[in-house]
Amino acid sequence: MISAVAELYKLHPQTLRLYERVGLLKPSRSQGNTRLYTNEDLERLEVILTLARDMGVNLAGIEIILNMREKMVEMERQMQDFARVVQEELSRVAARPAASVSRHAIVPARSQAR
Repeated sequence: MISAVAELYKLHPQTLRLYERVGLLKPSRSQGNTRLYTNEDLERLEVILTLARDMGVNLAGIEIILNMREKMVEMERQMQDFARVVQEELSRVAARPAASVSRHAIVPARSQAR
């Protein structure tokens, strides 16, 4: 709830409402329309507070930094997926018999016997 989060982080509830209004936080709502903050919301709030309090970043700057962080996380996930696919393909190719590999090569391999 907003009052518990405000007390925990030594904020005025209006500050949390402002962060929500400008799109920095998006807590879910209960059926009674009470703001409910998840652990992910609290982690994001900690980043926001570090940027604002410790580094002096304004709200527009915080929004840019958070967006860039999200894009970096997504890029990292895509790179991990790509690396996994490449590793699977390399394992698949390595498991094939050598004759099978050379038969499908772009340049045919010559036999070593002379």
